[in-house]
Amino acid sequence: MTLDVVDASEPVTTTSNARGVALSGGAEGQNIGLTSTQETRGDVSADTTLTLRGDTEGRVTAVTQAQGAELSVGVYSARADVAAEQLTSGDVTARTLVTREDARLIGGGDLQAHAFGNNATMGGSAAQVVGSVDQRAEGDVRSSVRLAGQYVPGQAEGYAQAVGNAVTTTTGSTSHQNLTIGQYSAGQVIEADSSMNAGNAWDIAARARAAGNRVHNTNQGGSQLAYVDQTNDSYVRSAATVTAYDYGSATAHAQGAGNEVTVGNNDIFVEIENSQFNSGGVDVVTQFQGGRGYDAAVGADAVGNSVTGYACSDCGGQVNATNSQVNQGDVSARATATVGVSGRNTVVGANATGNAATFYVARPAGQ
Repeated sequence: MTLDVVDASEPVTTTSNARGVALSGGAEGQNIGLTSTQETRGDVSADTTLTLRGDTEGRVTAVTQAQGAELSVGVYSARADVAAEQLTSGDVTARTLVTREDARLIGGGDLQAHAFGNNATMGGSAAQVVGSVDQRAEGDVRSSVRLAGQYVPGQAEGYAQAVGNAVTTTTGSTSHQNLTIGQYSAGQVIEADSSMNAGNAWDIAARARAAGNRVHNTNQGGSQLAYVDQTNDSYVRSAATVTAYDYGSATAHAQGAGNEVTVGNNDIFVEIENSQFNSGGVDVVTQFQGGRGYDAAVGADAVGNSVTGYACSDCGGQVNATNSQVNQGDVSARATATVGVSGRNTVVGANATGNAATFYVARPAGQ
């Protein structure tokens, strides 16, 4: 997708989506059995380039997505028995670029780039989601967002996300999950890079998130069981950069993980069997450079293996967890802030952890 825009008075919106293979299905009031094998051998790329000339009065929104293999399952008042395999051997790349250093984004912008080697999304309400998902990503996965502008008085954010393998399951209204998930990331590089730059920016942010393997399962109203085995051999890099001579609020934040798992239930019972092995390095870098302004926040968080599990305290919640984590890769986090003339408040932080495990019982959100 390539756009050349001159003095736009209305919002500018683009969406670009490239998939190697994709399958979607669902059930409502009727049980479903889904057996799926997906394989992508070639490279998959999505690229959005915006050339903005003069004043762009409306908000600029550009979302670019690239996925090697995608599976989407919706379940409503029914049960889904899933047996899914996903293999991507080519490289997957997503890029969003706003060119011209004299660009004036009066209405601000929302710039995103998401790249997934394999991505499985399941969910619904009054649902039972049972079965297995096996994923293997063998190629590089990269995402990048870049803004080069002159004047950005509106709120502007760039978000780059790159994941080798991802499984997300979200069920509510008296649901149940029982899933066995295996993930292996074997590509050389998993990289997310967000760079937001302007001469004068009032509220600007760059955010990046990269992971070799990710599982995020949440449930409400029933039991939740997750049996997860993750191996990451890929080098994971996440970088966020913000530069602005004059600035009001500036944020640069990046996260990187070899393997990450979140299993949460706003009901009584959670069972987790988690095994994680990371041999790829994890490198997270954030940077801010400003001339004169007010508030800047710079943060970098890196982890080799991470797992979080929780259940509802008011329900008499119970978490049964078996956890094994081995990290053999280097893990580093670096955050740098430079203010040339003056700044009111600058907060900088960096965290690097080999293995992290958190299990707790908590009150449901909103109560």
